[in-house]
Amino acid sequence: MAGGTRSGAESDPSKGRRPARGFLADTTPLRTPAFRRLWIAAIVTVVGAQLTVVAVPTQLYQLTGSSAWVGLTGLFGLVPLIVFGLWGGAIADAVDRRGLLVVTGTGIAVTSLLLGLVSVTGVGGPWTILTLYAVQSAFLAVNQPTRAAVLPRILPRHELPAANTLLFTVNQLGSIAGPLLAGIALTFTSVGTLYFVDAACLTASIWAVYMLPRLPVAEGEPGGLRGAVRAVRRSAGFRDVLAGFRYIAMSQVLLVSFLVDIIAMAVGMPRAVFPEAAERVFGDPPGGGPALGALYASIAIGATLGGLFSGRLHGIRRQGVAVTVAICIWGAGVALSGLTSMLWLAVGLLALAGAADLVSAVFRQTMLQVVATDEMRGRMQGTFTVVVAGGPRLGDLWHGPAAAALGTGAATTIGGVGVIVLTVLVVMIFPVFWRYRAPVGEEADR
Repeated sequence: MAGGTRSGAESDPSKGRRPARGFLADTTPLRTPAFRRLWIAAIVTVVGAQLTVVAVPTQLYQLTGSSAWVGLTGLFGLVPLIVFGLWGGAIADAVDRRGLLVVTGTGIAVTSLLLGLVSVTGVGGPWTILTLYAVQSAFLAVNQPTRAAVLPRILPRHELPAANTLLFTVNQLGSIAGPLLAGIALTFTSVGTLYFVDAACLTASIWAVYMLPRLPVAEGEPGGLRGAVRAVRRSAGFRDVLAGFRYIAMSQVLLVSFLVDIIAMAVGMPRAVFPEAAERVFGDPPGGGPALGALYASIAIGATLGGLFSGRLHGIRRQGVAVTVAICIWGAGVALSGLTSMLWLAVGLLALAGAADLVSAVFRQTMLQVVATDEMRGRMQGTFTVVVAGGPRLGDLWHGPAAAALGTGAATTIGGVGVIVLTVLVVMIFPVFWRYRAPVGEEADR
């Protein structure tokens, strides 16, 4: 595959053909060998990653007996994600992306191995675990935007919505299967085993990345905002991070794609109310029960089903309209779930919200990959990573106090309605987002 940055797409005889529009997910991108390897590896690694997500808080609670220590994982995970998500995007715009993915993927695997050794040997304590977790989050924050920035180099652009759907669906399946497997495994083994399994799973991702061609940043790629691009130097310093923010400000389509996602998650993500709602509204015993698990799984289940039956989505060109409508459906599902005391209905409404969120995520990701030029894709994906990870945490900050003051149902409904109102307001202020159409034909594949 060496010698071309889009050899998979160019050698694929199906390039340029549009698949028949069925209801099931469009698997056309899997015909490209490079993407197929990345996707298969993602099935393995996303489950492994969820094992570590469960293992870290479990180990901290085992060592300290305090939920306050567990809460520190939010701080130690978020700060590196913000700092290195933004800086990592600048790095991805300055170096060969394949090499960067190999280095960061190896770093993630090594930190999982070290966490496993800490668990097995007993050397180190809570601060050691939190420090290694922060280091791993930093590697992950560089890896994720780099990986997303690679897709337009290995696939024709008209296949990007389908490719993003396939990847998002795998991530949602992993967020369901990983914790379930971890819970079962912890009944007969230790958290150290979970870390070692995660490290072993990561070898699949490292191999898939190693098989990619070299992916230096393309020079002179056509696209909008060329003046801003020419001003970007091939470096990865603070100026380059700021250049990424200026680039977003100059493109209303990109700016609104970030704003509406922040609104959806920071205003409408109700997960902070789930423990109290499970007990006081849906009848769980103190400490949690089936209702709590159903509430936490509901959004991911909806997103997974939305991905599996997404075949009709990929012919949609008016992606700004699709994102706007999807986020309003997300808000409506959340708002209505706060009005019911029937668990099955609340779970169903949250699942509907999750399916809508997947649609929004797929098209927003595709917009970033198509609208942004190659010189800026890393930074745009870095910002995307920070927004996606930080939005729900902002939602936690106000949902908790609001539920204590007003009740879980009222807090949830207010958040959902707020999403709809603010999203419509932002799109009215920036109507170019509503009018945005995805490019087609040769224009799409440039």
